[in-house]
Amino acid sequence: MIKSVLRGFALATALSAVAFAAAKNPIVGGAAMFDSKNIIENAVNSKDHTTLVAAVKAAGLVGTLESKGPFTVFAPTNEAFAALPKGTVDTLLKPENKATLTKVLTCHVVAADAMAKTVAKMIKDDGGEHDIKTVGGCVLKARESKGKITLTDENGGVSHVTIADVKQSNGVIHVVDKVLLPKM
Repeated sequence: MIKSVLRGFALATALSAVAFAAAKNPIVGGAAMFDSKNIIENAVNSKDHTTLVAAVKAAGLVGTLESKGPFTVFAPTNEAFAALPKGTVDTLLKPENKATLTKVLTCHVVAADAMAKTVAKMIKDDGGEHDIKTVGGCVLKARESKGKITLTDENGGVSHVTIADVKQSNGVIHVVDKVLLPKM
């Protein structure tokens, strides 16, 4: 009897911990995101980011995004990758295109822990538009309207932050609805 009560208590405690963690951080791709896990540990659990995870692996960036950071990652969804011209993702994932893939991916990464509130303040302080310099050397134009942040890439493509402030142990993820492309 005592063992089953203890098991029940342990199960309730574990479920409460998961619920608490999920309440603190948004659910992404059907998975709870834990601020005690790094960017890669969380991203691999999101069913909406399987293409991004495959691309990060192909580019050899897993170790970087598992490191201490801090990083802000603007994480395109599978739908964002699917919206690229037909064959683009398959071409980028080929070993001979690793440098181009790396450039595209690192144009989604900033070497800072920038929560949406911080980005919005920088936008406001800069008069409505803030340049964000990425690890890949790209400059993204951040704007805010009605509480939503948009990013414009170097080619004029506009991406919307659809889920902001997914805290990670080594930074933050902001889910975006479009792949940000560098000027090539």
